[in-house]
Amino acid sequence: MTIAAARALRNGAVCFVGIGLPSTAANLAARLHAPELVLVYESGTLGAKPEFLPLSIGDGILAETADAVVGVVETFNYWLQPGRIDIGFLAGAQLDRFGNINTTVIGDSYDAPRVRLPGAGGAPEIAASCREVLIIMRQSPRTFVERVDFVTSVGYGSGAGDRERHGFIGAGPTMVITDVGILQPAPETRELVLTHLHPGVGLQEAKAATGWELVASAELEHTPPPTTLELSTLRELEQTKAGRSTVGVL
Repeated sequence: MTIAAARALRNGAVCFVGIGLPSTAANLAARLHAPELVLVYESGTLGAKPEFLPLSIGDGILAETADAVVGVVETFNYWLQPGRIDIGFLAGAQLDRFGNINTTVIGDSYDAPRVRLPGAGGAPEIAASCREVLIIMRQSPRTFVERVDFVTSVGYGSGAGDRERHGFIGAGPTMVITDVGILQPAPETRELVLTHLHPGVGLQEAKAATGWELVASAELEHTPPPTTLELSTLRELEQTKAGRSTVGVL
């Protein structure tokens, strides 16, 4: 899943990176095929080149290796909201068939939810204003639901035309990468359609991992398996969590 997400990031793009799997995938891409990928973190670090995986958007390694450090207000007002960011990279607790993300509450009541999640952060603005959005999440009926319990970050709302009605300048989610495969929006309806399966995953398995009636593309493909270089680089990168050095790591 992480390698498939890294492959989706093109060299030279400006990427607004979330912590967790998005950060791992973005840093992997920078070490493999996209050395000129520009990593922007919400804390105001532009062009960060971390030597290890940052623990948060406030990790010191981001500021130490950035081309520039600006205020959070400038990050959003000047870089993000006018559409200067090519790719927004997000994750979430719930996702629905139109790419809407929930990171706020699980349950019917906002005031008394079953689970209260971390909240929005900068994700709503990323979803609204980046030129395109990539989403990386593990796929199960619990996370891929018919309708999210709370719309924290708008994908395509209730379908085609909703982003335009809301005045969002970004194109919205162009790809959802999971541990099952890759989903992309249908041009007419903007509903997420399965376009790729990862090696070893069957179509029925993908449908069983989805909380709605998942539609598969007529041209369903399989993602190429990870290469030896991709796997070894990812494993080395994972060893750097919490600032650990990879020196001497086999």
